[in-house]
Amino acid sequence: MLTVDFFAPLVDDPYHYGAIAAANALSDVYAMGAEVTLALNIAAFPEEMASETIGQIIRGGADKVAEAGGVIAGGHTIIDAEPKYGLCVLGLVHPERIFTKSGARPGDLLYLSKPLGTGIVATAAQSDRAKPEHLQAAIDSMTRLNRHPSHIAQAVQALALTDVTGFGILGHSYEMAAAGKVALRLSAGRVPLLPGALEYASQGIVTGGAGRNRSHLQDKVSFAEEVTEDMRHILFDPQTSGGLLMAVAPEKADEVEARFAADELSVWQIGEVVKGEGVQVMP
Repeated sequence: MLTVDFFAPLVDDPYHYGAIAAANALSDVYAMGAEVTLALNIAAFPEEMASETIGQIIRGGADKVAEAGGVIAGGHTIIDAEPKYGLCVLGLVHPERIFTKSGARPGDLLYLSKPLGTGIVATAAQSDRAKPEHLQAAIDSMTRLNRHPSHIAQAVQALALTDVTGFGILGHSYEMAAAGKVALRLSAGRVPLLPGALEYASQGIVTGGAGRNRSHLQDKVSFAEEVTEDMRHILFDPQTSGGLLMAVAPEKADEVEARFAADELSVWQIGEVVKGEGVQVMP
């Protein structure tokens, strides 16, 4: 499989920017159960940008590709007023082991491998309103690869899988629901959040992408009255290098949690698959 993703800086530190952009691009490969083989850099930098800064961005990306077990085999760079960086990634997977979004069945449990809130925390940081420890927690999450969670999904024979990125948890949940002709019921109280995300949402710090997601999903998602508006902001929030959302047969629940714990990785059971259509958000 072949995929591509790139974007403008989310954080000020060039190394972290490169690592986040790379991890985000690699995630599409893991969402299909593949392993990274090689990648090509895709970059646009201002003519006046310092070579040291460019080097740090490229190094951040290269370190993530190496961590993934792949190699960077070149790429392409142009001059542009706004920096942009990402990867074109080649992954390999056996045709009979490709994950799709379409296999969820009523009764399956839904697991998420990373907390939400990267968009809100990054937006708060851009206006110097984020606490340093909150920004660092978001960076740590965004630079963490989905490689081992994808391995676990393979081991427990997950029935549907997607990564949570620009459409937010609700958008990607809806894709899974529509593909499987089922409904996804999420429990807002079980959804993990990055430190500070709810605090910044309560301060009115939201992203433009969240507004677009809300508009697109207004007739596809229903909320219980008890779900607060601040929490709804987070559920619509676009994620960068978010976690994997997987539907797993209920008899696999203990194995899922044991495997994540054995690898010292976090995972949260956030809902279930039910008959119907769309996405339902409960307290």
